[in-house]
Amino acid sequence: MFLRHCITFSLIALLAGCAGFGSREALQGQGSPQLWREHKQQLSTLDGWQINGKVGIRAPKDSGSGTLFWLQRQDYYDIRLSGPLGRGAARLTGHPGQVVLEVANQGRFEAQSPETLLEEQLGWQLPVSHLVWWVRGLPAPGSKSRLTLGGDSRLASLDQDGWNVEYLSYIQQNGYWLPERLKLHGQNLDVTLVVKDWQPRQLGH
Repeated sequence: MFLRHCITFSLIALLAGCAGFGSREALQGQGSPQLWREHKQQLSTLDGWQINGKVGIRAPKDSGSGTLFWLQRQDYYDIRLSGPLGRGAARLTGHPGQVVLEVANQGRFEAQSPETLLEEQLGWQLPVSHLVWWVRGLPAPGSKSRLTLGGDSRLASLDQDGWNVEYLSYIQQNGYWLPERLKLHGQNLDVTLVVKDWQPRQLGH
């Protein structure tokens, strides 16, 4: 019995060590924890980007697909959706504490968080604050996550705060390996994102 406890304790200690950046990450899969830590550290330096792509959304009130434009400049973001997304074009802009949602033919709305705005106006429970991390292939800080690494030591899937994110393919741009196709599965919302053009930037702090 004592030996069994020692083995169990050793295994727990080993798994905790493999978690990398703190105990909030549980790592599993084929990849190397060391290579993942290096990959994560490199991606964490990105605080600006421009993305052009396609997005598909399946929700209780809206389903459809359209185009996505996403400009990120440190804490400021400008996300635009257009096309047949059920309610027409939408633009989400803001920074922590002040967010504006503009919806075609419906008006302009403000709130303190993007999650509140999207749920109130579009009926989407979408964790936009997490998306800033997930779109780079990183778990969001501040809450527990379960990560599955692929053979390339990049994220194959991520489970965090009731969401599952699948990373289907990556593309290399300016020396960074970035997600090209990903699927998000939530309780009442599924989102598919295909990035056609990634322009990562390191703006500095």
